[in-house]
Amino acid sequence: MVYQAFETLRQHKAQLHNSVQLGSGVQLAAWSNHHDRITQESADHHTLSLYIADGYECYQKVPGGWQNGGGPDHFCIMPRQYESTWDVRSNLSFVHLYCTDRHLRYLAEQIWDRSPAAINVEQRAFGEDPQITLLYRQFLLNCAWQDSANQLALSSASTLLMSHLLQHYTQLQWRLPAVRGGLAPIVLKRVREYVAGHLDQPLLLAELAEQAGLSEFHFARMFKHSTGLAPHQYVMQVRLQQAEKLLRHTLIPLTQIALECGFSSASHFSNRFKAAYGCAPMQLRQQER
Repeated sequence: MVYQAFETLRQHKAQLHNSVQLGSGVQLAAWSNHHDRITQESADHHTLSLYIADGYECYQKVPGGWQNGGGPDHFCIMPRQYESTWDVRSNLSFVHLYCTDRHLRYLAEQIWDRSPAAINVEQRAFGEDPQITLLYRQFLLNCAWQDSANQLALSSASTLLMSHLLQHYTQLQWRLPAVRGGLAPIVLKRVREYVAGHLDQPLLLAELAEQAGLSEFHFARMFKHSTGLAPHQYVMQVRLQQAEKLLRHTLIPLTQIALECGFSSASHFSNRFKAAYGCAPMQLRQQER
């Protein structure tokens, strides 16, 4: 999938620092820019942007001149078929989430079991929303995007962001349906077994939801109701527990343990292990000898 807003930035002075595809119809990209003027032409996708640092001298062209109001944690929404011109007069660091209209519609249908005639996403510039800030900073920006073990957390947070967008920044304004209980024991067992059998792979929320026969949104809420953990928290816990077991009871090299437990490198694995256990993986292994 090619996102026009992404390609437009690449053709200007903007520097791409990171990007990741999160299943069909969704991509994240981290950028910085300065002293640049960009016209984002009418695109066939939606863009949700959060300013991470600076941005005080970022201006949007409006009838009658230029307006600004940027700064850390301010967000902008650029809906599909919307054209905008921006003048970046000093430093700006920001993260974009791109999603197709098709994916947004699919999400609406899965959450509410209703098919809207249309989804009209509101245009916003320099807005403030604590929930958007929380999801970006606590989940999307708090882990290494290229570590396959983090794909589940990234896809989960992106789904929450888009459902928030649907609730508060479209004409739908539908209330979220209530959680009516957890997963049936046999379904929970099937999900647990699937996770255990695919630890070496970058699991996505859609895959786990498919095992339960539910939408991503409903699965995540029911799974947490059943286990007390969000799916990404549970999967990370299982990855680290399996790694601990292999460290204690085998002589498998650290890099191999990392890959078998779904981490993209030994360094990513070591960082997560130390954060959870308070010591590096090799320190634990040496304690066992």
